Amino acid sequence: MAAAHNKSELMKVTAKEWDRIYPLLKDLPEELAVLPDEEGFSIKDVVVHRAHWIGLFLRCYHDGWETLDALFPKKSYRRSDLKRYSLVLRQREKDVSWPEALARLDAAQEELVALIDTLSDAQLYGGPMAGSHNSWSTGRWAEAAGPSHLRLALKYVRKRLRDMKQ
Repeated sequence: MAAAHNKSELMKVTAKEWDRIYPLLKDLPEELAVLPDEEGFSIKDVVVHRAHWIGLFLRCYHDGWETLDALFPKKSYRRSDLKRYSLVLRQREKDVSWPEALARLDAAQEELVALIDTLSDAQLYGGPMAGSHNSWSTGRWAEAAGPSHLRLALKYVRKRLRDMKQ
């Protein structure tokens, strides 16, 4: 799927991916949401992970990249270390309940949509996001943290639900 290039496209893809995944999640019983796969991950873990990444983007936007102790990627992590980072995050958040995981994702999504709504096309796509040390615009970062991550989560959730039925 091509990346959004303006606020309208970003709002549409953000709503689309949310509308695809949230109905599956909100009706999912906790006993299924916490059931680990063969690698030890659960749907709950994926939801907590997605909420974390949206929150990380929002903190980077509001507080600035240089003031954070959790940069993307974190200073002590490289892209090749993201799996390790995910494992650390999963361990740190292992006691989060399924209702709390859903609440975190819902809150992060609401905050992301609210931020996008307040920004203009120029603020979203007029140049690189301040402090990001790359050429990605704020809109591109927002899409990567929100709808792109939700799209990947949806693939995982659907696969897990199929596997659970077998």
